[in-house]
Amino acid sequence: MSDAPDMAPLEVQVVLRALAEGTDGAGEGFFSSLAQHLAGALGYRHALVAELTGRMRARALGCWRVDVPDSNPDWSLEGTPGGEVIRGALCDHLAGVSSAFPAGAELVGSGIESYVGAPLIAPDGQPLGLLCAFDREPMQADPRRVLILRVFAARAAAELARLRVEKTLGESERRFRDLYEEAPIAYVLEDLESRFISANRAAMRILGVKPEEVIGTVGMSMVPDTPDAQRRVKEAFASIGRGTDTSGVVLELRRKDDGRPIWIQWWSKPEPDGKYTRTMFVDITDRVLMEQEQTRLKAQNLYLQEEIKSVHNFEEVVGRSPSLLQVLEKVDLVARTDSTVLITGETGTGKELIARALHSASRRRDKPLIKLNCAALPIGLVESELFGHEKGAFSGALQRRVGRFELANGGTIFLDEIGEMPMDVQVKLLRVLQEREFERVGGAETLKVDVRVIAATNRDLGKAVRGREFREDLFYRLNVFPVELPPLRDRKSDIPLLVRYFIDKYAVRVDRRIESVEADTIRRLVGYHWPGNVRELQNLIERALILATTPELRIEPEIFAAAAPPMAPATSAAKDLDTMQREHILEALRDASWVVEGDRGAARQLGLHPNTLRSRMKKLGIRRPPLRLDSR
Repeated sequence: MSDAPDMAPLEVQVVLRALAEGTDGAGEGFFSSLAQHLAGALGYRHALVAELTGRMRARALGCWRVDVPDSNPDWSLEGTPGGEVIRGALCDHLAGVSSAFPAGAELVGSGIESYVGAPLIAPDGQPLGLLCAFDREPMQADPRRVLILRVFAARAAAELARLRVEKTLGESERRFRDLYEEAPIAYVLEDLESRFISANRAAMRILGVKPEEVIGTVGMSMVPDTPDAQRRVKEAFASIGRGTDTSGVVLELRRKDDGRPIWIQWWSKPEPDGKYTRTMFVDITDRVLMEQEQTRLKAQNLYLQEEIKSVHNFEEVVGRSPSLLQVLEKVDLVARTDSTVLITGETGTGKELIARALHSASRRRDKPLIKLNCAALPIGLVESELFGHEKGAFSGALQRRVGRFELANGGTIFLDEIGEMPMDVQVKLLRVLQEREFERVGGAETLKVDVRVIAATNRDLGKAVRGREFREDLFYRLNVFPVELPPLRDRKSDIPLLVRYFIDKYAVRVDRRIESVEADTIRRLVGYHWPGNVRELQNLIERALILATTPELRIEPEIFAAAAPPMAPATSAAKDLDTMQREHILEALRDASWVVEGDRGAARQLGLHPNTLRSRMKKLGIRRPPLRLDSR
């Protein structure tokens, strides 16, 4: 016993000092110190503190004069005094331990005679481990030994329980920190002025903030200076200031590193002290951009559906006349560029068709061709149709509307009847042509667009400029590459081709089978003045097909008058038509020697009923000249 501490065992003063010294402090040396002072207080040579690693397995936490391997493996308590201790018994074997528990010699060798041990019990009553002292010499009975052992065991159990809680908390903290740092959801702790206190990796990645920039970053500085974005964030922060949760708000921001726009869905809750807020958000930029694209495509699709419902002049360019081929050559030259084109020509000459041909042959053919007829809308709505409007921009603006320029971004916009555009809208159109930017009606955000502009008009814009009805600077911007379409009267060689084209197009619709066209009908069509150009020819052929009763198409002269718009008798077009009809009838009458009826009569040649011919002759003032008698 000479190696034991120099103190008398079980003396109260010694025990109290041993307990104080043995339980002073914490950390790795706590249990070894406890074992040493327990052995000294009880007068034992060896002492051991162990924790359970399984139901009946233990591992040493600290020991005194116990030879524990460096690897400190756990051992089985089956067949040892420690097994009795773990089962809930407080053991005090004064002698005969080696023979009673041969397995107990595993740590200290054989020859153990005396053993005293107590379980370490957690606050919930579960065993945590054991505390024991043992010796090769037998011990004398002493009731104070068990009391002292219980005191030391209670202190050891408290420390072991504390360490386990500390370990659990540490593991939880590491786990939650890993969750905080690695979570796909962004977390930010910020004050009520939106200054960042901490941010996890997801937040830094989404916002474009470097780790060293987190402290001092102001969240409000990332909000773009647009009315809608500013309104949303002010409402959100106002709700935090009132101490209420802010859940699921969508905010538009700009990344700190490169300024790219991002959208987040944002949740924020104030701390109980009201000084800080815990913010969580997810990046929904892809979703917002997809929704914006879906909205744009939906509007574009609706527009295109309206276009499909409308009836176009024709579906392809038909004709081989020199004047038309010259136009198509110009179209081919300018189509592959992004130059602005101004198409001029009379009504019905096919200006929209040429615009479609320009777009189809351009690099933008895979993008939309958006059309706006400037004369078909009320003056007050032209600007909104072109550039769109914000919600509440004017009475009836119940939601944001995307304008035609936004729909046409990347593609082509065709502005028909450009000469009818109001002067105030002309200014904004000029800006788009020069700067490629605009604002929606009622909006403050400047939108950039890449749109090719094709304009068309049947007006003399030069005359409109001189009359101050059209801006001169806009005229020069539009007139970069003028294309003038010839009227149909200058393309007479194309009329038979167009007639055949329209017959093929409309015969099926009206359930008619046409195999040929009467020669006289072709002559009449070619000789007609066509004030309505190709559109008038299209309408006339459709009407003639409805009236047709034979496989050979015939067009009576009166159909020309019915197809043409009502005009005053004094107009030049009416004069030209009457003159042409009068000359045609006179020619037929002369060929028939002024005979109206019969197989060889003029009515048969003209394809008219005799009474119809007589009525037409009366209307046109055609009378048979008096017979000249030869004088002898």
